[in-house]
Amino acid sequence: MRKWLVIILLALVTLPLRGQVDSVRLGYAVKGTVLDAHTGRPLESVHVSIPGRHLATVTNADGDFILKSDRTITDVEFSYLGYKTVRQKASAKMVVRMQRGTLMLSEASIIAGDPELIVKAALRRLEETYCTQPELLECFYRETVQKRNRYTYVAEAVARLYKYTFEWGTTRDAAALEKSRVLVSPRKRDTLAVKTMGGPNQAITHDLIKDTDVLFYEGDMDLYSFRMEMPSYIGDRLQFVISMTPVGEAPDYALYHATLYIDRELLTFTRIEASLDMADKDKATKMLLVKKPIGLRFFPEEATLVMNYRLDGEKCRLEYFKSIIRFDCDWRKRLFKTRYSVVNELVVTDVRPEAVPIPRKERFDLRDVLNDKAPEFQDPDFWKDYNIIEPTESLEHAIGRLKKGR
Repeated sequence: MRKWLVIILLALVTLPLRGQVDSVRLGYAVKGTVLDAHTGRPLESVHVSIPGRHLATVTNADGDFILKSDRTITDVEFSYLGYKTVRQKASAKMVVRMQRGTLMLSEASIIAGDPELIVKAALRRLEETYCTQPELLECFYRETVQKRNRYTYVAEAVARLYKYTFEWGTTRDAAALEKSRVLVSPRKRDTLAVKTMGGPNQAITHDLIKDTDVLFYEGDMDLYSFRMEMPSYIGDRLQFVISMTPVGEAPDYALYHATLYIDRELLTFTRIEASLDMADKDKATKMLLVKKPIGLRFFPEEATLVMNYRLDGEKCRLEYFKSIIRFDCDWRKRLFKTRYSVVNELVVTDVRPEAVPIPRKERFDLRDVLNDKAPEFQDPDFWKDYNIIEPTESLEHAIGRLKKGR
């Protein structure tokens, strides 16, 4: 049976805490905040990179970032959906203001055509537009769980991700942990643990344009309507924006609501926003939930996913994903439900020069759970030699509270 890309287990467990090791690698860094130039609000998930190199990260919900390198950083580039690309001289504490891209009427007037045919044309071109050589990527991955508004679990990892060429699908792709850590609430009333299966392997299962059977399964295409939306820019490139909406039902699984961004010139997918249809809660539950304790009731409310693809010349690769699952749980005969939120986020931080396959004994299995493998948070400099997604102020506060057992 088809599963959602993030699948969860609910269990009554106490998670072990273990030791950890460190390494030395990156010695230069720039920090900063990215803001909307007009409103001054922080911009989340802005792609931050060093021009001419593959080192990269994204901003957090506060608009903050830190970008590290093994040599002096002179310039930093910022790109974001609907905004003009910014290239700015590096400094110790950067403040970057991004301007929205202006869509000219002449450009808008030529964005026409059958949206379904455009999507199918982009799908036919995947073998040409996806990276045609194997790649070894370095990624930073984070997963968090909130019980109501309080964090009960944080896990992070740096992983190696081996991505083979398009014609083999995801069968030869593999992930391995480079370094990881976990922090779990010690409160007895938080003994209901939410486990996310797959960990950094989600950069394999979330690659929707490589695993086309999830969103673009040929047998489901007649169950969707396609609509051309207002075009937009990603960086400095004009995009078709096409929405997919269910107009039928699959017999055993839920469909998706999706917005697709397709590069107008190359017919390459650059961004996908998808959410699981919640009209049939039973179908949604089957796609989200793997296991739960007897007597616990599960009520799915939201399952959304965002994927960005990075153009490297005329080829693309997955650069970022973020998934959010919200659900309620209660025990039979209890009056009140408890809301849980599970957030998983991954960014490709580097492309290694040699695409060496990951040995089988090192591979992180698709059914593995990161918090069964990762050691406890202890060392404040744990990530000093890796590019990460900066934790938000609220997450840093939550980590401090969890460490104190509050």
